[in-house]
Amino acid sequence: MIAVVGLMPSTPAQAEPDIGDVQARVDRLYHEAEQASERYNDAKLELKELERDLTLLRADEKRQDQDFQEVRTQVSDSVVRQYQGESLSNVGQVVVSDDPKSFLAELSTMSAFNDLQSDLFDRYATEAQALGLRQAATERRADQVADLQKKLAAEKATADKKLAQAKGLLDDLKAKEREEILSRGVVRAPADVPASGRAAAAIAYALAQVGDSYVYGAAGPSAFDCSGLTMMAWAQAGVALPHSSSAQTGSGPHIAMSDLQPGDLVFYYSPVSHVALYIGNGMIVHAANPGTGVVVSAVGSMPYSGAVRPG
Repeated sequence: MIAVVGLMPSTPAQAEPDIGDVQARVDRLYHEAEQASERYNDAKLELKELERDLTLLRADEKRQDQDFQEVRTQVSDSVVRQYQGESLSNVGQVVVSDDPKSFLAELSTMSAFNDLQSDLFDRYATEAQALGLRQAATERRADQVADLQKKLAAEKATADKKLAQAKGLLDDLKAKEREEILSRGVVRAPADVPASGRAAAAIAYALAQVGDSYVYGAAGPSAFDCSGLTMMAWAQAGVALPHSSSAQTGSGPHIAMSDLQPGDLVFYYSPVSHVALYIGNGMIVHAANPGTGVVVSAVGSMPYSGAVRPG
């Protein structure tokens, strides 16, 4: 019998992975991870606003409660004066009652009710209603904060999962193939950038970070995500940007691609989930992804969405 084992074709499990297919899958996973990361950044900004509102609401509620207690004391004192010399057993219940609705109900059953000054009673009812509204608003905002905190955890978990999947695909490749994927689209940083003023300061900072790591949610000093890098770069020029690529689209006037100048923010994908800093000559510097970190690339290396000029 002639042995033919050596002529058997490789099984799918033994076949080498197609580098083009792996590249496309890695790109998709990195993009999905970045989308989740930028949603995480958006949610953090929203959470900051909600927590600030909640603090103000609680302070307002406290002031309203103080106003309510003052009027409540005045009403109680008025009832006591009406009952001078009489049995105060019912009055005692009114004075110690903490619930506004119960307090009003008790007042309505007392024979002294009609003798109370109408304006004092109206003030009590108004203050009680105002306090109830503030308490309800505080509770609603606290619930929103809790819901958003859950969303933050979910977005972080999504980003971590996609990143782990991409890493697993890259780990299955040979070192040369892995380097080919990770270095795709990366160009050498220019020796000189035609920029001046605040834009020059932003570009100088961003280019100094080339080679740093990409970490979701990071904004330096040695690791960045895309919006963290642009935020810190323009901070060197005294311009405050939010840590979110979509939020940064509102940081200045919109610029046509043909009118780009060094320092402009360039946005990618729809909806926007990536931002870079234009450095001139058709190039950008950006925190690309966890595989390549901060690099210089061509402005058209990703699906272009728009641009703004900060400041």
